Amino acid sequence: MPKIISNQKSGYNYFKIILNAPAIAKAAHPGQFVMVKAADSYDPLLRRPLGVHNVKGKQITLLYEIVGKGTRMLAQRKPGEELDVIGPLGNGFDYRPSPLASRFAILVAGGMGVAPLAFLAKRLTKRRPLVLIGAKTKTHILCEKEFKDFGCAVKITTDDGSKGFKGRATDLLKEVLHKNTRTQEHRDTIYACGPKPMLKEISRISQEYNLPAQISLEEHLACGIGACLGCVVNTKGGYKRVCKEGTVFDAKEIIWGE
Repeated sequence: MPKIISNQKSGYNYFKIILNAPAIAKAAHPGQFVMVKAADSYDPLLRRPLGVHNVKGKQITLLYEIVGKGTRMLAQRKPGEELDVIGPLGNGFDYRPSPLASRFAILVAGGMGVAPLAFLAKRLTKRRPLVLIGAKTKTHILCEKEFKDFGCAVKITTDDGSKGFKGRATDLLKEVLHKNTRTQEHRDTIYACGPKPMLKEISRISQEYNLPAQISLEEHLACGIGACLGCVVNTKGGYKRVCKEGTVFDAKEIIWGE
């Protein structure tokens, strides 16, 4: 039962909650998530899955958007209160030291996809990560300063062109890769999290450029521990549970369908 250190608004309808959670902080890896019980009652019944946004000492940070009853209730929780949290859960990104072929890293975040990628960026500083943040408008841009504080280069894209590149995150990714003059011996690795259409296109782009890509899937997670089978996705190795075998998959592994 971690204690809430702070729970503050962080931009348009977004909140950051910091918890004193030594056990989770010690075990967590980028790309993993926790299941949070928003209230002490049984309404809402299901926990909310939140990606581990950052770890600092014994504290973890979770980033969330108010989208329904559960997250509205979570936003009302106060510092000093205890929060029922299970985690860390799932399999995260593989960011271990790698050969020259994966020396450089491109992180692509669509909307709330920035949540797990900030923690990853913190672990990838030696690989000079480039972060591409996609949002609907400049009002919806998240964590730009945070990524820069980690030493990342950051490019912004908005659907309406109100800030940065006008278009989608995948459009910006294609432009970056087109201008990239690195040889096949110095290829980039793509790490991405965001809406499913974005991840599907990133999978296609990574194969077009023959680049390794890891994607964190955003699915509705009911139990978070692989018991309910409500979050399965079709892969070349059969159906797999996002909460248990994921949330991170090799982009080439997913069978997207139409």
